[in-house]
Amino acid sequence: MHDLAVRGGRVVTSDGVQQADVGIDGETIAAVAAELRGREEIDASGCFVLPGVIDAHTHMQLPVGGMRSSDSFESGSVAAAVGGVTCIVDFTVGGAESTLAEQIEARKAEAESIAIDYSLHAEVVGGDPEPEAFVAAAELGVRTFKFYLAYSGSGRMTNDAGLLHAFRVIAALGGRAMVHAENDAVINGLTAELLAAGRTEIDALADARPAICEEEAILRAAVWARRTGVALRVAHISSALGLRAVEASRVWGTTIFAETCPQYLLLDRSVYGGVDGLQFAATPPLRSQPDRDALWAAAACGSLDLIATDHCPFRREQKAAATSFVDVPKGLPGVEVLLPLLFSEGVSSGRLPVERLAALLATGPAKALGLHPRKGEIRGGADADLVLVDPWQEETLHADALHMGTDFCPYEGMRVVGIPVMTLSRGLVVARQGRFCGVARRGRFIPQQGRRTVPCGL
Repeated sequence: MHDLAVRGGRVVTSDGVQQADVGIDGETIAAVAAELRGREEIDASGCFVLPGVIDAHTHMQLPVGGMRSSDSFESGSVAAAVGGVTCIVDFTVGGAESTLAEQIEARKAEAESIAIDYSLHAEVVGGDPEPEAFVAAAELGVRTFKFYLAYSGSGRMTNDAGLLHAFRVIAALGGRAMVHAENDAVINGLTAELLAAGRTEIDALADARPAICEEEAILRAAVWARRTGVALRVAHISSALGLRAVEASRVWGTTIFAETCPQYLLLDRSVYGGVDGLQFAATPPLRSQPDRDALWAAAACGSLDLIATDHCPFRREQKAAATSFVDVPKGLPGVEVLLPLLFSEGVSSGRLPVERLAALLATGPAKALGLHPRKGEIRGGADADLVLVDPWQEETLHADALHMGTDFCPYEGMRVVGIPVMTLSRGLVVARQGRFCGVARRGRFIPQQGRRTVPCGL
């Protein structure tokens, strides 16, 4: 007899699907088997029971150009829970005026109101930290460090010498290097040309940041990763060229975790020509239909390791104040709709088997972040993070019906099939049929574990 039994569902792991019950004791999965009983029971008949989604790329209450992204940790985590997300991974706010450890502690303080579990990536911005700074971050449970290969104008970019130095240290710690991969010099040159020609409209964003910039930056980062032995995570891959760079680098021996986002699977640059074109601003920019096709194929075959949202929402008025594609705040909302979009357009449409969805949204992120096996699996000993999905329930997405802190939905009016009807975070039901029923401030920080690396040497 367990504390709680989730009975009658089809349990999904990255390895397959089985008709089974899930027994939960306290906050932990105790058993996955037939005919389990609990002092409390949840009827999951007709539903898939998936591991709770890990959105491994979010930006809650992020300061950007004198404003903040419009979700707090509390509001964003409520929206996440309703959408079947049981853990988010956000970022510190990097800068030269404080240490990585201080930035981690500051971000943890900001996240005290969070309703689900979370972890952090440490942004490396503003200088070349000494090895002790990375060691201190690892001791605080953060072993993923993000580097920008673009944005030199804002001082966020790390040059190649800085990458090499940092990658060596992170590899020795068993950590992971994460990169925003775009070629800065080419972007700056193209942007100057476009502005000189009077191109300020949002569609110029895609011309200023072509896919070749992504391809080159991935290849460059992969060279340093291979030679130092660090595990490399490439954020928000948006193009077929970016995928090709990842696949070539793997052939050469680089350990790469490849991430894309729902916007690159479901949208293309044609939306820039619509009445809400400015609202779709994000970097990398939206691409073409062939790029979308390539990303779907990579998601199905295993070339992609995880799908995350890069959730960075703004309200309409925040973007409407921009004067050009250069100064518009970049980012899209997504944490609440990640699972329904991917279930509908992936599983229901026949593009992905449901176990592949579990791999991309739960097991893959957990492994890429050092959260596995505590997170990302339905197995004995793991946290009891579950989401029940009704594969036949349908909804139409509208911004005013969602919980995210924005009045804009990139997928407005889209009909989705396969809806999360219940979310459990460490054994507690936190969302049911589109309503949050959890507790603010219940989320815990989840430390990341290290991994063994084998450098090639310089």
